[in-house]
Amino acid sequence: MGLPVRKSKVAAPPPACPLTESLALLRGAWAPNVIWYLSAEPRRFGELRHDIPRISARVLSARLRELESRGLVTRRVLDTSPPSAEYALTPLGRELLPAIEALAHVGRKLIDQWALGRQAPRAARVRRMA
Repeated sequence: MGLPVRKSKVAAPPPACPLTESLALLRGAWAPNVIWYLSAEPRRFGELRHDIPRISARVLSARLRELESRGLVTRRVLDTSPPSAEYALTPLGRELLPAIEALAHVGRKLIDQWALGRQAPRAARVRRMA
């Protein structure tokens, strides 16, 4: 006979955080990039590989399946030979675009700042650090 199960003294977990849930939609390497490149029009797998040259076929395939399972992307099989599929954003996926655009805007500002920092004369950078 086993030991009796004791009642947990830990409080129930808090309700889901909307921010955490939204960011979870974008988790995974390259997910924001895939959403970004699907924002203009539906794309086929090979076109996305061309759009994002540093992504491997394996990772792109995994990301598309993941985004489809979360309801952000739809997959439509095309009647072609050989068979092909086209991916498009769902209305929910489109709702993420303003957030991704805002992040890209901040990223451009950071890149500009870093570029200016590298162009400053070395003596001026040393004085700033002191």
